[in-house]
Amino acid sequence: MNAAASHGRKRSVGAIVGIAAVSLVLIGYFLIVAYPLFWMIMSSFKETKEIYGSSWSLPTKWFPSNYAKAWTMGVSKYFMNSVVVTSCSVVLTVLLSAFSAYGLSRFSFKGKYVVLALLSAGMMFSPQVSLIPLYKLVQTIGIHDTHWALILPYVAFRTSMTVLLIRSFFLQIPKELEESAYLEGCSSLGIFFRIFIPMSKPIIWTTVLLTAYWTWNEFLFAIIFIDSDSVKTITSGLLAFRDALYTDWGVLMAGLVISALPLVLLFVFMQKHFVRGLAEGGVKG
Repeated sequence: MNAAASHGRKRSVGAIVGIAAVSLVLIGYFLIVAYPLFWMIMSSFKETKEIYGSSWSLPTKWFPSNYAKAWTMGVSKYFMNSVVVTSCSVVLTVLLSAFSAYGLSRFSFKGKYVVLALLSAGMMFSPQVSLIPLYKLVQTIGIHDTHWALILPYVAFRTSMTVLLIRSFFLQIPKELEESAYLEGCSSLGIFFRIFIPMSKPIIWTTVLLTAYWTWNEFLFAIIFIDSDSVKTITSGLLAFRDALYTDWGVLMAGLVISALPLVLLFVFMQKHFVRGLAEGGVKG
C-alpha cells in the first residue's frame, strides 16, 4: 500500500514538473512573439528622439496624436484599399471554394480525381514563380494598377488550399441528411445552402481567416501590380509612407499598429472557429 502511494506521489510530482516545464516553454515563446508587438505599440506613442534615446522604456510623454497624423497623412487611404481588396478576395475565394468542394465531395464525374490532383499540385507552386507571366497577363487584360490586379491573383492562389480544406469537412457530413432532404423535395442547391453551409461554419470561418491573413499581408504583388498611390494597399503603401516621413518613426509605428490591428482582432474573435475548423477539416481526404 505504501509502495503504491509512493509510486502515485512520484507520478503526480512528475506530472507537475512536466506541466511546469511546458508552461515555461509556452510563456517564453509567448514573450518572444508578443514583445516586438508590445515594443511597436509603445514606440507608436513616442517621439522619434525618445525612440532612439530610450528604446526599451515606456513613453515619458504619450503622443496619441501620432495615430491621427498617420491616418490623415495617407494611412486611411491605404487601409481602405486593403479592406476592399481583402473583402473581395475573401468573398470570392470562399464562395468559389465552397461550390467546388461541394461538387468534389458529393458528385461523381469523369476527371474528378484529376481535378483533385491539380488542386493538390497548385499548393506546391509559390506565387513568386509565376510573377513574370502574371505581370504580362495583368497588363494584357487591362487591369494593371487596379484593385482587380490583386484580387484575381489572390483568389487564384488561395483557391487550391481552401477547396481541399472545405471538401475534407464536407466529407464528414452524413449522407443520410442529404438523402432525407432529397426525399423532402430539396434541390442540390438548396441542400448546399440549407445543410452544408450552416453545418460547416467552423471551416468557413477558418478559410475566411486564412485568406484574409494572406491577402492583407501580401507584399510582392502589391508593389509590382500597383503603381498609383491612390490604389496601393497598406503593405505597399507603408513603404511609400516611410519614405515620405523621413525620420518620423513614431508616426510610422502608429501606421504599422493600424495595419496590424484588424488581423489581431479578427483572430482574437475567431480563434474558436479557427482551431475547430482546422481540427475537423483535416480528418478526411
